[in-house]
Amino acid sequence: MFGLGWMEIGALVVLALLVFGPDKLPQVASQAGKTLRNLRRMANNARDDLRAGLGPEYANFDPADLNPRNFVRKHLLDDIENDWNGSKPGELEPATTAPPTPEPVNELGYGEIPPYDSEAT
Repeated sequence: MFGLGWMEIGALVVLALLVFGPDKLPQVASQAGKTLRNLRRMANNARDDLRAGLGPEYANFDPADLNPRNFVRKHLLDDIENDWNGSKPGELEPATTAPPTPEPVNELGYGEIPPYDSEAT
């Protein structure tokens, strides 16, 4: 739960007992639970409103994809992993397709003027 171990959770419970006392702790825990439920409901409603406003072409939109870490993982790292033949990360084997060969470049000799393209400038 949130990356906490049993020692950290136990320390938080003891701290809560010391701060709020045993008689008010159930009320505080109940209020915290209600607040978390309300926040979750508001977030779900906002996500649903956003999906409805974007239209049917964005029906599978997930706001978590906007997180830079998820965005990079989804759009960049998935492409890299798909370029390799089903191997697991760390066991990368090159794909069977050969990389494209570069086109030959015509080098200019000494004193030659390069071609001028008036539409490119």
